[in-house]
Amino acid sequence: MQHAFGATLKCVRLYPAEIDRPVLLVLRALKLGDLLVAVPAIHGLRRAFPDHFLTLAMPGWLAPVIELVHGVDALLPTPGLDELLPVPAGAVDIAVNLHGNGEESRRIIDHLGARLVIAHRSAGVDGPPWQDGLLERRRWVHLVNAFGADAHEDDVGIAVPQVPSVQPGCVVIHVGAFYGSRKWPVERFAAVARALSGDGETVVFTGSAADEERARQVATLAGVGHVLAGKLALDGFAAVVAAARLVVTADTGAGHLASAYGRPSVVIFGPAPPEEWGPPPGGRHVVLTDARVRKGDTFSEAPDPAMLAVSSTAVISAARDLLVRFRT
Repeated sequence: MQHAFGATLKCVRLYPAEIDRPVLLVLRALKLGDLLVAVPAIHGLRRAFPDHFLTLAMPGWLAPVIELVHGVDALLPTPGLDELLPVPAGAVDIAVNLHGNGEESRRIIDHLGARLVIAHRSAGVDGPPWQDGLLERRRWVHLVNAFGADAHEDDVGIAVPQVPSVQPGCVVIHVGAFYGSRKWPVERFAAVARALSGDGETVVFTGSAADEERARQVATLAGVGHVLAGKLALDGFAAVVAAARLVVTADTGAGHLASAYGRPSVVIFGPAPPEEWGPPPGGRHVVLTDARVRKGDTFSEAPDPAMLAVSSTAVISAARDLLVRFRT
């Protein structure tokens, strides 16, 4: 599936390139939020192996944000795990599996024939055992640190894009989500927008091109706000979040961008538990959910009950509190 955010490579090179250093390749062929929760581990690998050519095997549409991750040298566009990487066996010195611990990702890593494989324990790899239920950032930090890195789970920061925000100082209401299980009702987003606009905040509605109609529904119901869904390239979206007063979102990449830039956020969790995917501590991020009714079906077309249990009143209250406490 082609993602609706645009991607243009500016600084980070495509792999293969002219390389005069040993290659360290990291596999994580997933989405924006998955990239961002792997940033602490990537930072740790950069510090541990400063002389290596650090290449990320990730989807090409993520290029504008990959460029913002310190220390990355190249991108090998990798849309998924269906095919082996187009890299000759032995060309990679260190292969790192930050994708998972399944047969598909292990097969891709094994095919590289690397001198050192950093991965969870399996046949031929003496790594730490896989543990269910871990905070995702902690999982990958724990993995790379087992191989000598010095990674820290809350080291989530990335660079601010060079492109300016089209609406600095706004409240971002991110209405989109890849799966229906994470789509909070449009009526509730509209109520939040109406309340915060009434407080004097400038509200924008973001999402991919696939979310544009949904964003327009929210704006129509709210009677306020500016629809940016479908109008921003990925670096433009990151720039809007980086300069925002507040981000309101379901558990999506927008929430992880807010964490990366230290922007206050209200994150509504549905099928995924915040204990595994939640933001860093520190008071800037408020998580709202109801674990008692969570079904946990990520691929459901209907919003998870844990998300539906969160009222617009609760989100408005949390948002107002953050806006008062963090006025910058």
